Amino acid sequence: MSRSLRIEYAGACYHITARGDGGEAIVRDEDDRQRFVATLGESCAKVGWQVHAYCLLAGHFHLVIETPQPAMVMGMKWLLATYTTRFNHRHRLAGHVFGGRYRALPIALHGDYLRWAGEHAHLNAVRAGSVREDQPLETFPWSSYPDYLRSPAERPGWLRVDRLLAGAGLEDDPRGRREFARTMEAQRTVSRDAEWAELRRGWCFGDERFRLQLLDRLKSADDVVRYGAKPPDFAVSQGERILREELSRLGWTEASLTRSARTSAEKLAIARRLRRETGLSTRWIARRLSAGSANTLRRALQKAEAGLTPPRTARADSRREPDEFSVAWD
Repeated sequence: MSRSLRIEYAGACYHITARGDGGEAIVRDEDDRQRFVATLGESCAKVGWQVHAYCLLAGHFHLVIETPQPAMVMGMKWLLATYTTRFNHRHRLAGHVFGGRYRALPIALHGDYLRWAGEHAHLNAVRAGSVREDQPLETFPWSSYPDYLRSPAERPGWLRVDRLLAGAGLEDDPRGRREFARTMEAQRTVSRDAEWAELRRGWCFGDERFRLQLLDRLKSADDVVRYGAKPPDFAVSQGERILREELSRLGWTEASLTRSARTSAEKLAIARRLRRETGLSTRWIARRLSAGSANTLRRALQKAEAGLTPPRTARADSRREPDEFSVAWD
């Protein structure tokens, strides 16, 4: 069966859900939960996501994100692959952590749709029974809701609260945050099935005008990302900008990349920065730096990170090794 299309465009907003493989847990303890949230934050740093809401439960998660650059697919591949690697390494496991494809529904930014999606995510802990009736919603720590009640200085930089607060007619100040808490507590006993129905079984979340706009976008190849597509143009531009900065710092030219050893210390430093600040695959980085194969570069980086002297050259190996920084364009 062919993969369904993903609609991406600058400024898009999505409600995303992913579940454990075969109904298994995606987190087992507090350390796993902390790792998941940390990995989410890293994803945001790499691809520029703005998170409006999230909720992490034992068997699945909800995300409401905005993508200033068309990077939903890129970020999700990195998030799921990287967390899977870390989870399996910690628990000495192998194989899938997440089952099937994640669901990513575009959300209309006009009307109440974004606010409803955020409420759906935040109240998920109540629906799952993770918060008792006599407990405030903020006592569940593994969602963005408690951060909404904190001052801006106490929140992660990738969490954006202004849109949901503004949707409720509130400001991000002590009074607005208190009113937001009161409103959310009141929503715990209100049935919102009519508003949330499309989140559960639709292909987008918005009115007819929004659906027609998305259908128009589907006619444009530039706005549609197919499974296994090449990196988005913005990711390549980001990598090229970093490369120009590093070449200038070293006093190198493009020719220096081909003249220098494949795994020289200079190239490894550039590769580390590209992997840290972008979602580009190791294969792309290796090809762009004239650093040999992806495995050659990957192993040299692993040795360098382990404190060993990297080899001046390395033999390519056809075997594929897990690489938490690589995405599906490898």
